[in-house]
Amino acid sequence: MSYIEESLSDREEIVALFKLHWISKIPMIVWAILALPTLGITLILVIWEYLRLRSIEQGITNKRVILKTGIISRRSEEMKISSIETVEIIQGIFGRIFGFGSIKVTGRGISDLMYKNIDNPMHVKKAIESVEIE
Repeated sequence: MSYIEESLSDREEIVALFKLHWISKIPMIVWAILALPTLGITLILVIWEYLRLRSIEQGITNKRVILKTGIISRRSEEMKISSIETVEIIQGIFGRIFGFGSIKVTGRGISDLMYKNIDNPMHVKKAIESVEIE
């Protein structure tokens, strides 16, 4: 069971889960290619990067936005929907061409949450902004 599913409270439902773009797997692929001439020494880095990418959970429920990272330890960033002030898309030229970017969710005070290398950032922005506040 995923962290997001485990952390649901009463009457809380998952609205959307966000995937990383394939571009975020490029470092893992580079390490895998380098593992061949180095007799597998960099294979440890390939495994680490694979596990790191698999451990990232990003999503939104009807009450909060959630970002969870960590392979062995866990770090979660959450923000209530009612606390969100702005949702920004940060997308460079390659992001526009290949369809990835970062989403910065800013809340009250100095809190913010950053989804990096997210697939289809415009869809993510619309999903966050379209959640009904209870």
